[in-house]
Amino acid sequence: MPSALPDGEPMPETGALPRSALTGGADRPLGFYLHVPYCATRCGYCDFNTYTATELRGSGGVLASRDNYAQTLADEIRLARKVLGDDPRRVSTVFVGGGTPTLLAAEDLVRMLDTVRDAFGLADDAEITTEANPESVDPAYLEALRAGGFNRISFGMQSAKQHVLKILDRTHTPGRPEACVAEARAAGFEHVNLDLIYGTPGETDTDWRQTLAAAVGAGPDHISAYALIVEEGTGLARRIRRGEVPMTDDDEHADRYLIADEVLAGAGYHWYEVSNWATSEAARCLHNELYWRGADWWGAGPGAHSHVGGVRWWNVKHPGAYAAALASGRSPGAGREILSAEDRRIERILLELRLSAGCELSLLAPAGLVAARRAVGDGLLSEEAFEDGRAVLTLRGRLLADAVVRDLVD
Repeated sequence: MPSALPDGEPMPETGALPRSALTGGADRPLGFYLHVPYCATRCGYCDFNTYTATELRGSGGVLASRDNYAQTLADEIRLARKVLGDDPRRVSTVFVGGGTPTLLAAEDLVRMLDTVRDAFGLADDAEITTEANPESVDPAYLEALRAGGFNRISFGMQSAKQHVLKILDRTHTPGRPEACVAEARAAGFEHVNLDLIYGTPGETDTDWRQTLAAAVGAGPDHISAYALIVEEGTGLARRIRRGEVPMTDDDEHADRYLIADEVLAGAGYHWYEVSNWATSEAARCLHNELYWRGADWWGAGPGAHSHVGGVRWWNVKHPGAYAAALASGRSPGAGREILSAEDRRIERILLELRLSAGCELSLLAPAGLVAARRAVGDGLLSEEAFEDGRAVLTLRGRLLADAVVRDLVD
């Protein structure tokens, strides 16, 4: 979860939502994001709302402890049940992210999932995912997760090269993520993802190709590849500013993306979102698709964001403040915004255009439709899809996705 919270109107202490947000909910999927804000060490590039033991010491006391975190988060899930009232939906996706969720005992993650199941019920084909650092799991841990109902796992591999991992402050050794894929398969996980990062200072095209080869060779059915973004305030940003490591430029990022698409397509992975490739439709991350298609999700945990029926809200950031709010019977929400019809239209364009299916041209205003025709002529949008009434990015368009989106919503 991003470390900065937006402005917004105050959140009611009860967490109550406007009646309009609950209208028509039965027609939309409902997911849960469960945020675990703990990390063993802080990676130099990370700008997420996470905390190490040292950072929490003396700040929030026992309330901020990870020992009782599963129970605290369960309190918010039960609050969600009260707020959503008699909403009949069973949950279609649960995604446990962080931070490093697998710093908690496997039994804690299962307890959190069980609370969702008990409060809402899970769809028969529900996708249940947790993120994991390679060094924080072993076969017994993975078997406990699988027995508890998790059926998808996402490992943070980032790179197969030691010198790249060092720049990123990643603590696992090369080869461990690939071994984790095999262990997850042996434990019975149907779907396994590897997260990769490209554009790290000092990384070469050869390094990146070797990382891709190692990831593909491990046999996951899903691979995510993200360009490194150097956020202000991070350790990596300070190192670059001091001249200790070089900044990777946009052209290098573009080259690495093209390499990724070439290698992954050649290995049988199909892109379905700008940064995500899967071996089949069943292997896609349904939880992320829920975000990209503007469905409903409740984000539980410090700093977590939620969206239900056009209302978006976010929780207080610090684990101690989060736990204190729930212990006193208050919503941990820090603020919210109620999206207008125009806000929701623009968000649909922003998010759906990233998907291989694109967005409907009917979402575009007249100026946006003119921009879309121009983008077709520039080779950024598919001409064939345009004729069928959709805006779909070409490979070149994916490289310039942010610019294309800006043109379509202006």
